[in-house]
Amino acid sequence: MQAQLEVRSELIAQCLSLEMGAAIGYARTAQVPLAIAHVKTARDVLTTFPFVEQRSRTAVTREPIGVCALITPWNWPLYQITAKVAPALAAGCTVVLKPSELSALDALLFAEAIEEAGFPAGVFSLVQGDGPGVGASLASHPDVDMISITGSTRAGIAVAQAAAPTVKRVAQELGGKSPNVILPDADLNRAVSLGIAAAFRNLGQSCSAPTRMIVPGALLSEIESIAKRAADEMVVGDPLSESTTHGAIANRAQFDRIQSMIGVGISEGAKLVTGGQGRPRGLNAGLYVKPTVFPRCAPACASAQEEIFWPGSLHHPL
Repeated sequence: MQAQLEVRSELIAQCLSLEMGAAIGYARTAQVPLAIAHVKTARDVLTTFPFVEQRSRTAVTREPIGVCALITPWNWPLYQITAKVAPALAAGCTVVLKPSELSALDALLFAEAIEEAGFPAGVFSLVQGDGPGVGASLASHPDVDMISITGSTRAGIAVAQAAAPTVKRVAQELGGKSPNVILPDADLNRAVSLGIAAAFRNLGQSCSAPTRMIVPGALLSEIESIAKRAADEMVVGDPLSESTTHGAIANRAQFDRIQSMIGVGISEGAKLVTGGQGRPRGLNAGLYVKPTVFPRCAPACASAQEEIFWPGSLHHPL
């Protein structure tokens, strides 16, 4: 599987850029290699994994769970696929993968790699479709032994409810609003610049993006200046351009939500030092968003409480 993905790495990177707007450089250096690394890690662990462990007179045996239904999101499509599928296959489980309907193409390339790698028929299955249709069916199916979902809280609740009657195992990762705490003795240039880069990584479309930066109030003005400079250095544009650091938002619904939430932040009285609503200068079409920094945003504000998935950062003074 690893070799087949490596052969297709450039094709997959191009696909990621086309279907979800990832900058081609980022797709090549992060999205694809990190996904392949999951496969390599699963393979390496498998060589020494203690499926049977002797403890005095007792043998502890680790057995495959069985049929694993794996639901993956659109924001890190291949990365999430390999993070789920590779360990499940290494453990000896059979897999039914349902990728997000918003980023379905790279899943087809992954399925092609699985077939070329020579996995037996039926070990891996791919089903395309939306959550209410296909996802709900997998969650409730009596022949599925475990279901794993990475997605919204709403989707996670629905999956857990559907899985309950068959008492299958449920694993969920539903994101959050990750805080980044900057302490008074930090190297501000390094800490703030790295924090902004992490918050804006993959256009902020990451469940682990540290989009809330909690900072010392006495240093707020200096931190604002560093954050603005870091955001302004980002190059938003054509995802297929080598010079672009940040491409387009993955889909229209997400773009509209981002624009709405920027408006909410402004209406709530948050200070705006860079970015804002609308497209960046020179981009009159496409799902492009201005890198945005809101300092002095009250912790109770909706924009500080809700996971938005956008290239923006919110600062709270301590």
